[in-house]
Amino acid sequence: MSNLMPDTSDDLGLIRNRVFDEIAIGDSATIERTLTREDIQLFAILSGDVNPQHVDPEFAASTRFHGVIAHGMWGGALISAVLGTRLPGPGTIYLGQTLRFRAPVRIGDTLRITVEVTAREPEHKRLTLACRCINQAAVTVIEGEADVIAPTERIVRPRATLPEVRLNVGAGATRLLEFVKPLSAIRMAVVHPCDEISLNAALDAHALGLIEPVLIAPLHRLQALADKLGRSLAGIQIEEAAHSHAAAAHAVDMADKGLVEAIMKGSLHTDEFLGPIVRSSQLRTKRRLTHCFLMQTPSYPRPFILTDAAVNIAPTLEEKADIVRNAIDLAHAVGVAEPRVAILAAVETINAKMPATLDAAALCKMADRGQISGGLLDGPLAFDNAVSIAAARIKGIVSPVAGQADVLVVPDLESGNLLAKQLEYLGDAESAGIVLGARLPIVLTSRADSLASRLASCALAVLLAHRYRLNPP
Repeated sequence: MSNLMPDTSDDLGLIRNRVFDEIAIGDSATIERTLTREDIQLFAILSGDVNPQHVDPEFAASTRFHGVIAHGMWGGALISAVLGTRLPGPGTIYLGQTLRFRAPVRIGDTLRITVEVTAREPEHKRLTLACRCINQAAVTVIEGEADVIAPTERIVRPRATLPEVRLNVGAGATRLLEFVKPLSAIRMAVVHPCDEISLNAALDAHALGLIEPVLIAPLHRLQALADKLGRSLAGIQIEEAAHSHAAAAHAVDMADKGLVEAIMKGSLHTDEFLGPIVRSSQLRTKRRLTHCFLMQTPSYPRPFILTDAAVNIAPTLEEKADIVRNAIDLAHAVGVAEPRVAILAAVETINAKMPATLDAAALCKMADRGQISGGLLDGPLAFDNAVSIAAARIKGIVSPVAGQADVLVVPDLESGNLLAKQLEYLGDAESAGIVLGARLPIVLTSRADSLASRLASCALAVLLAHRYRLNPP
């Protein structure tokens, strides 16, 4: 009899099983696994078990366990992994399992999962195995017994290549919401929230204490939608508007009169939403309206601003100067005292045939002359040089901005929109969007924006609205 089951994989990445006739009572196999927060989150997603004991640190701290613990069946799944990959291995048929949970498993615990053959039934090729999960302190946290049918034929298979899974845990949005939590709610006009995500965003932002929404839309459509979604409109101010154009005009009228401190787009086109704002002499400032995405991606060590990817299609030099000024103001609002501003182009050298490089050089000179203040500017910089210190060093770029930009200024809307969507869909970026250059913050949503993105954008509007009370734009 063997005390330890030899590894069933080889250097070629093959997985081999043990057939019934090769297995004796006392044979055993072991794996080790350390529990991470991501393990708990993934298990909650797959199982649907979102018991706050496992996923809510604040609640879990108040329980008898004084912190987050793993789902019990996470340990059960590890036992299954030993049976299916070690002993007996591939081809095993799981018939039954008993489990007794002796102690909690916490984040950072390392479990040693062992199965040991305790009985053989040759006629039906059945095995009974004692199963134990023991933590790093030698405490048995789970134990039980498995009943399996062992394979009768040898199986040799290449080790499967599983897809990489990355969790988008909303850390950036969560931090933003926590940052504005001490601030009081602001009155926000929500223009024509006549689709599911627009109405849910307004009501959820209200529930979070971010906004006091003023819903401007046809009342019958709002009520029908709320009934369909099972949401209550009780206590919510509703302003009747016959259609989306009228809703946009009414929102601007309320803003002109100082009745709201922010405006958010619902289910209407951007041009009809922004049109009345652009035409309002009360809401306009000396600066051009520009859009900023505040973004956070796992592959970059700090939040950053991307501008302008939503409003100005092909900005002139002077319009780019306002794009930069507004982005610097937003950076100051979120706590960056002297933001590093990278003016992006396809290359990092000035080329007379590439207008973006000329604009970048001119913007930097404007900063030198004090026409743009409050940040450090450099450009032209290619994207890799703006966000990667290593790339900048390889190309011999010496700059206080290169590799550590807080603001990325794109040449035009098309390139900016492409970059923003690539970061979001391929780079797991979280984003909040806001329009600056008016006398109040404007939340310009896209139809594809997630609920989390809309809530983060509302939080950004709250931050700016409170700032504008003391320092009007």
